[in-house]
Formats: sequence, structure tokens, C-alpha cells
Amino acid sequence: MMRILMVAADPMEFPGILQHATDAKSTSLAVDWSRSARLGTHRLVLAANGAGAQRAASAVEAALESFPAEAIVSTGFCGALAPELEIADVVVGSAISAGSRTFPALHPASRRPHHIGVVCSIDHVAQTAEEKRRLHSGGGSVVEMEAGGVAQQAATRGVPFYCVRVVTDLAGEDMANDFNRALRPDGHFGTIRILRGALRHPLVRMPELLRLRNRCALAARVLGDFIADCRF
Repeated sequence: MMRILMVAADPMEFPGILQHATDAKSTSLAVDWSRSARLGTHRLVLAANGAGAQRAASAVEAALESFPAEAIVSTGFCGALAPELEIADVVVGSAISAGSRTFPALHPASRRPHHIGVVCSIDHVAQTAEEKRRLHSGGGSVVEMEAGGVAQQAATRGVPFYCVRVVTDLAGEDMANDFNRALRPDGHFGTIRILRGALRHPLVRMPELLRLRNRCALAARVLGDFIADCRF
């Protein structure tokens, strides 16, 4: 039996994993949201502590105080940088590019289809196709905000590190809603601010929000199926 810590930004990234798990229960970790569970022969702690490397690193610190993880997984949603990636494609990180640092990542074994590539971990939402093109030209396959913080904690503590992500927006897409303006200091997106912005341009922004919600639900299910099949 392996003890695995899985860290994401938001609880909405975990339902697919929990659907395959048993004995799920709340924990007393000093993070925004956490659950313990069993997945096959593994003991899991799932932690969501908001967006960004610092919030994710804090989740690792809090979890490891009471849960001696034998592997740490940065997981959840991501944006595609490689144009061939489609919605709900699973990408396993070969490395994490975080500013001037690069962290290696291990590859879990799985029979399910997936891609392998470099995960760019940045401090904001990549909202334009042009920014995604720039990141892709630097070698990235997908982009997100937490993996750098998780990878650094894992490296510091000598714990094996994995990154498994699932695509929710495409490389060629611009986002009409400004998620960066809605990101609060606590690492969560202000729903009211997003909705107010969307209502100013409802014909474009409201459909995008509905589309993103549906994509996230699909991506979470696919991610859960993949994680349940993984051998770490």
C-alpha cells in the first residue's frame, strides 16, 4: 500500500478521483478543502488550497505534517499549449518549467491514452492564444499555476513527484472572461466578479462560462478514470 498526496487548486478537480475511491472522509488539514480516501491499494489524501504555487506549496506542507506521503501528485485542470491537444486529453508531465527552475517528474504507468510533455507553471491564467504560442515555443505542452510549488516541496523533501493534468482549454483559444482580475488573494476566483463581467458582454462571456463548466465536468471524470488506472 502506498501513501499518495494529491494536490489541486479546487475541489471541482477531484470528483472523478473520488468516484473511484472508497472510505472518503474529511480531514483536519489546515487547507481550504481536503479528503482522505482509499484508491485500490493506495491511501490518498486529496488537498485543494486555491490557485498558485504558494497556495499549493502550503497544502503540501500542511498535509505532510500528519500524512507521510510516499508520492506527491500535482493534478487537476490545465490549458493546452500544444495545438494537437484536445479537451479532456490527459497530459503526464515529464518536467515542470517554473520560471528559471525546472523540476523532473516521474511517469506513472497506465494503459489509458495520454500525452507526455513539459508542464509550464506560471503565476497567472494564460488567457490568450498568443501567450500560449509563446509558452509552447519555449517547449511547454500545457500550462497551469500550481505544479511548480508542489514540485519544489517534493524536491526539498525528497519525495517522488508526479504531475498528471487534464486539458480544459485549447491552445488556439482566447478567453473572453478575465479570470486574472477575478483571482482573489486567497487563491480563489471571485464568482460575483466573474458574473458581473460576463453580464456586461453576455453574448460572448456567458456561453464561455457554460462551456467551461461542461468541459471541467468532463475533464474531471476523465482524470479520475486515468488516475484510478495509474500505477505509481
